[in-house]
Amino acid sequence: MRTVAAAVAASAGLALLCAPTAGAAAAAGKERLGPCAAGQLCLWTKTDFHGTRSTSELADIGIEDCVTLPAGGSAASLANRTGRPVTTYQSATCAETGEFTTYPSGTWVPESPYVVRAYKVWEH
Repeated sequence: MRTVAAAVAASAGLALLCAPTAGAAAAAGKERLGPCAAGQLCLWTKTDFHGTRSTSELADIGIEDCVTLPAGGSAASLANRTGRPVTTYQSATCAETGEFTTYPSGTWVPESPYVVRAYKVWEH
């Protein structure tokens, strides 16, 4: 009996030692999503954070200014790590006649419901 109890206790301890920490699991999860540093808005040309990535930082973006992606450019996935809400637009002129969605900071969108052609960053 003692041997079985000791073996169970030993395996439980080993499982705890081998289990990833919450921080490691969170870091691994973010790495899988795609690289995007704190303070950035990252846009990818393909879904699931693939394709060419472009980044913007608050220092380079006017608050509430419509930022159009380069001619012919679009995004299919995005990560908002700006610390502020960001609205993405189907329209290249931020017109609200097309589709648009506002995402809070910390949002990772593996597949936008429409082709993103422009965005605005808002005050808190």
